[in-house]
Amino acid sequence: MTFSIYSATVPMLTRQLNSLLRILDKAEAYAAERKFDVNNFVELRLAPDMHPLKFQVQSASDHSKFIVARITGKTPPSWPDEEKTFADLKARVGKALDYLKTFTEADFAGAEDRDVTQRIAGQDRVMKADDYFLNRGLPNFYFHVTTAYDILRSGGVPVGKSDFLA
Repeated sequence: MTFSIYSATVPMLTRQLNSLLRILDKAEAYAAERKFDVNNFVELRLAPDMHPLKFQVQSASDHSKFIVARITGKTPPSWPDEEKTFADLKARVGKALDYLKTFTEADFAGAEDRDVTQRIAGQDRVMKADDYFLNRGLPNFYFHVTTAYDILRSGGVPVGKSDFLA
């Protein structure tokens, strides 16, 4: 495979969101096996001042759509953060995966020269698409996927590195 911004975004984001879905599936199985409501995980957080699982899943799905939309110069869809159940969270990840399927390599033509504007700390900042992807989009995406994994792991879900990297 030749390296391109497309190959570094859509396939990678898709793979990681699918891993997140498998981790969520494991959480459902864990809850069923131990006979508790899987929805108990929705508001679980690692520390009192951190956002809960639902925020992490919403943010991971948002970052995936923002990355591809900003790099290709498209307007990302707006998804209200209304997820209240575990099923809602899985559907949110599915929606992000469906959105990623709408992009082709042709959408990324010329992306390396494209400017991306992102609001950071209340100010618009302009950067090249590859700089945005490598230094803002990708780290934020991985932060939220990792935190979702960590929340479920701290809740007892038997997941490991191979689940994350699947």
